[in-house]
Amino acid sequence: METLTHLLRGAFGYAALIGIAIALSYDRRNIPWRIVAAGVVLQFLFASCVLYVGPIRDLVEWVGNLFVNLMGFTNEGVKFVFGSLASTEKHGIIFAIGILPSIIFFSAFTSMLYYLGILQKVVYAYAWLISKVMPLSGAETLSASANIFLGQTEAPFLIKPYLPNLTRSEIFTVMVGGMATIAGAVMIAYISILGGDSTQEQILFATHLITASVINAPAGLMISKIILPQTEKVNTDLAISKEKIGTNFVDAICLGTTDGLKLAVNVGAMLITFTALIALFNAVFGWVGAPHTFSIAGNELFTYPGFNDWIAHVTDGTFKTFSLEFVLGLIYAPLAWLIGIDYGHLLQAGQLLGTRTVLNEFVSFFQLGELKASGALTDKRTIILLTYAMCGFANIVSIGIQIGGIGSLAPNQRGNLAALGVKAVLGGTIACYLSACVAGMLVPM
Repeated sequence: METLTHLLRGAFGYAALIGIAIALSYDRRNIPWRIVAAGVVLQFLFASCVLYVGPIRDLVEWVGNLFVNLMGFTNEGVKFVFGSLASTEKHGIIFAIGILPSIIFFSAFTSMLYYLGILQKVVYAYAWLISKVMPLSGAETLSASANIFLGQTEAPFLIKPYLPNLTRSEIFTVMVGGMATIAGAVMIAYISILGGDSTQEQILFATHLITASVINAPAGLMISKIILPQTEKVNTDLAISKEKIGTNFVDAICLGTTDGLKLAVNVGAMLITFTALIALFNAVFGWVGAPHTFSIAGNELFTYPGFNDWIAHVTDGTFKTFSLEFVLGLIYAPLAWLIGIDYGHLLQAGQLLGTRTVLNEFVSFFQLGELKASGALTDKRTIILLTYAMCGFANIVSIGIQIGGIGSLAPNQRGNLAALGVKAVLGGTIACYLSACVAGMLVPM
C-alpha cells in the first residue's frame, strides 16, 4: 500500500510540475509534444536501467566507487600538505581541509580526461543516445550531455564555435541544462558531505548523485523546450569543438588544478558569506519573534508577547525560533510535498529547497549533511529525495555566473542570457524536482 501511495504521489507531482512548466511557457501553441514525451520516456528509462539493469547498475556503482577512491587519493595529497590537520580522528572533518581539496583534484582529473579526449567520447556517446529520441540541435544536446560531468560554464566550451549563432531557444536550453545538473568537481564534495566517514554511505550517495545527473539531462532538455519552444530550423549534427585544454598533458593538469583552486576558494568564500548572512537574518528574525516590553521613561507602554515559543511548539522543536529557515520551510513546503516528501519532514525539506534556490546548492547540501550527521533528519527517503531535488545549479547566483561565463564565449548572447535568466532558474529547478519524483517512484527505499 505504501509503495502504491509513493507511485501515485510521484505521478501526481510529475504531472503537476509539467503543468507548471506549461504555465511558464512563452509559446504554448508550439510546445513540441514529441520532445516532451521523449524526455519523460528517457528519464524513466535511464533511471530504471541505472537502478534495475544489472550491468548498468554495476557500471554506475563502479563509477561511484571511483569517485570515492579519488577522494582517498585526494586525502594523500592533503596529508602531505596539512599533516595531522587532515586526520578526522583528531580534529573531525575540517571543511576547508577535508572537503574543498577534492574539488581541486577532481578538476585536475577532469582536465586530464579532456586533454586525452576520453571525456569528449563519453559525452558524445550519451548525446548520440539522446539525439536518437529527441530531435534537437546537436549543440544543445552536446551541451546538456556535457553538463553531467562539467559545470554550467565549462560544458558550453564543447560547443564554443556554435554559441554565437544559437537561436534564443537553443541558448535557453544551454542555460537550463547547466542549472539542472552539477559539475563532477562539486559532486565529489557533496559525496563527502553526505557520506561522512562511511565508505558505504559515500558509495550510496555517489550512486544517487550520478543517477540524478544522468536523468536530469533529458529533464532539462524537455523543460527548456516546453518553456521556450524552438520554431526555427536548426542543425542536428553532433560536432564537438576541437579546442584542447593546455598545450600538453602536464599543462592540462596544471590548468585544471588552477581552475579547481579558484572554484574551491569561491565555494569556501560563498559558504562563509552566506552562513554569516543566515546568522544575521536569524538574529533579526529571532528578535522579531521574541517577547519584548516597550517603555518610555520607566513607564511601561505595552508588552509584545512574541511567537518563538509557538513556533517551537507547532514544529515539535524542529525550529526553535522565528528564522530564515522557518520562513523558507513554509514557502517551499508545498513543493516539498509535490516531490513526495512525507508530512512530518515538509518544513525541513522546504527549508533546504528554499536555501538551494535563494542562496545556492552548496549551502543547502551542507545543511542537509549537518542535519543528517546530527540526527535531526534521519528519514532515509527524505534524504534521498532531497539529494535528487537539489542536484543542480538552479539558483539566483547562477544567472550571474552564466552571463559572465557563457557571455565571455559568445558576447552577442549576453542580452539573451540576462533576459532568460530567471526562467532558466525556474526551468532548472523543475527539472531537478522531476528527477526527485522519478526517484520517489523507482528508487528502492
